[in-house]
Amino acid sequence: QVQLLESGGGLVQTGGSLRLSCVASGTVFSINAMGWYRQTPGRQRELVAAVIRGGSTTYADSVKSRFTISRDIAKKSAYLQMDSLKPEDAGTYYCNADVMSADFESRDYWGQGTQVTVSS
Repeated sequence: QVQLLESGGGLVQTGGSLRLSCVASGTVFSINAMGWYRQTPGRQRELVAAVIRGGSTTYADSVKSRFTISRDIAKKSAYLQMDSLKPEDAGTYYCNADVMSADFESRDYWGQGTQVTVSS
């Protein structure tokens, strides 16, 4: 079993910054990819940023040049540095990880979500 623990959400003013963290624990053999998704009421969960095992990253167009995803393989962690925040960045941010366990099967896991609120 794998658990993802997120932290770092909160309330920030427009133009401010937040840094989200996600740590994987449990039976983690390797992590193929980690990413951050955002969900707002009435809308589907959408990809914000992701980093794959080789280090390549991808971003939603709306956050390019403002958000930076990074990872620490040894710590089984991923981070999302969010700068120049806008009210439309607000929502519940979920960490996602594609994890290979000791049985060499890859499975998808989600964290419990962390709230980001941006005041105008």
